Amino acid sequence: MQTFITDIPKSELHIHIEGSLEPELMFELATRNGIRLRFSSVDEVRAAYRFTDLQSFLELYYEGARVLIEERDFYDLTWAYLGRAHGQNVRHTEIFFDPQTHTDRGIPFETVITGIHNALLDARDRFGLSSRLILCFLRDLSAEAAMRTLEQALPWKDRIAAVGLDSSERGNPPGKFAAVFDHARAEGFLTVAHAGEEGPPAYIVEALDRLGVSRIDHGVRCTEDPELVRRLRGERVPLTVCPLSNVKLRVFDDMKAHNIRELMDLGLCVTVNSDDPAYFGGYVTENLLAVQEAFALSREEIYGLVLNGFQAAFLDNGRRNELLDELETFYQDNEDQA
Repeated sequence: MQTFITDIPKSELHIHIEGSLEPELMFELATRNGIRLRFSSVDEVRAAYRFTDLQSFLELYYEGARVLIEERDFYDLTWAYLGRAHGQNVRHTEIFFDPQTHTDRGIPFETVITGIHNALLDARDRFGLSSRLILCFLRDLSAEAAMRTLEQALPWKDRIAAVGLDSSERGNPPGKFAAVFDHARAEGFLTVAHAGEEGPPAYIVEALDRLGVSRIDHGVRCTEDPELVRRLRGERVPLTVCPLSNVKLRVFDDMKAHNIRELMDLGLCVTVNSDDPAYFGGYVTENLLAVQEAFALSREEIYGLVLNGFQAAFLDNGRRNELLDELETFYQDNEDQA
C-alpha cells in the first residue's frame, strides 16, 4: 500500500507556497539576505512546530516569510516544493501565494510573482508538471487592502488562475470580501476560499453564496449542518482537505478523530492535500499515508480520493483527460498485479 500511494499519479489543490519553506532553506535565505532569525538552528525551528491553533502557526509562518526578499528567493522556494512534488509523482499542482505578506514588507508584487512563475515554467519543462497559481487575500486584513492587492495583480492576470481567501478565519467571514471577489470574477478569475476549518459551517455557505467559489478549502466543519452537506454533495463542490494540518492545528485531536472518513461516506468530493507541509509534517503522499493508516482505506478508496483531485482541478479538458488516462492506466495495472 505504501508503494501504491507513493507511485500513484496525484494532484495537489491546497498548498501555500510560503508554507513549504523548510528550515534548511529558511536559514540559507536568511544568511543570503542578512536576516537575523530568532532561532539558532534548524532543530530549534522544528522544535517550535507545536501549535495550539491556527493563529499560533501563523505567527511562525509570517516570521519565516521575512527571509523572502529577492526574485531568486521566491524561485528557490517554489522550485524546492516542485522538486518534492515531482518526487511524489504529483502531476498537477495549484499553488496559493500570499502577496500581502510580502508587499506589506516593501517587496514589489512583480518580484514575488516572477520568481514563482519562472519556477512553475521550469517544472513544466523539466518534469511535465502542470500548475495553476492562486492569489490569496489575507482575511484578517481589510477588504480595501484586498482590493488594492487585486488591482496590483491585474497586469499579471495571465499568470493567475484564481483568487482565494486565507489566514485567520475566526471573526473574518467570507462576506467581508464580497465586493473584492465580485471584481475578481468580472476580471475572469476563478474563486476559492478557506472556510469551515476553525470557522463555522455558515462561513462555507457565505463562501458559496457571496464569493461564488468553485471549491471550499478545508470545509471539514460542514458535517455540523446536514442541509449544507446535502448541498455540497448535490452540487459536487470539492473540499480540499488537509489531514495532517488539521491535526497539527488541533482541529482534531489525532488522525483517528479526523472526519475525512465521514466526509467520504457522505459522498462528498474529498481531495487530500498538504496545506503548509514544512510546518505540518508532510507533503501530499504523507497525508495520504496517514489517512490510509488511520482508516484502513482500500486501494479503491485511495484511487477515489486522487480521482477527485484531478476532477476538481482547474484544468483544460485536454490536460485533464491526459491525467485521468494516466491515473486509470496506473490503477488497472496495479489491480492486475494485486
